[in-house]
Amino acid sequence: MSHWVTVERQRLRFAAGHFATFADELEPIHGHNYDVMVEVRGGLTEESWVIDFSLLKRLTREVCEGLDHKFLLQMESRVLSIRDEGTHFEVQYKGEPSYRLPKRDVAALPIDNTTAERLAEYIAGRLAERLGSAGPGGLAALRVGVEEMPGQAGWFERAL
Repeated sequence: MSHWVTVERQRLRFAAGHFATFADELEPIHGHNYDVMVEVRGGLTEESWVIDFSLLKRLTREVCEGLDHKFLLQMESRVLSIRDEGTHFEVQYKGEPSYRLPKRDVAALPIDNTTAERLAEYIAGRLAERLGSAGPGGLAALRVGVEEMPGQAGWFERAL
């Protein structure tokens, strides 16, 4: 038998710019108002809850705030050439004109593409770290969804 709780949307969102790569194509720079949904599964605490909703929302909000109003840059891209120039990132795709992005405006993410699925995986990893140090014991699994637009979301699930 398993219990779970969910928190979603409301203040669990961020606005960010990005471009994803698909096959032989680089999307134009564009942005989304991303909504985040989180599900945590586990046993009940002595107080008969999986995790305090307010704690889960706060931890999720903290991760979202690190992405809000940033350009999401996939630092492990297999097709982008990314150079760290101190205060800027120089980004180029297959010999096309390059982008020069100020670091203060970039969330440099350890992912290969800025798809909703990879963003969900990144957020799940950051949340798992926070839950490990601030959450109750007995948590078993974490599932994160990132919705780019209504009805279009990518999900990632991991054990805790």
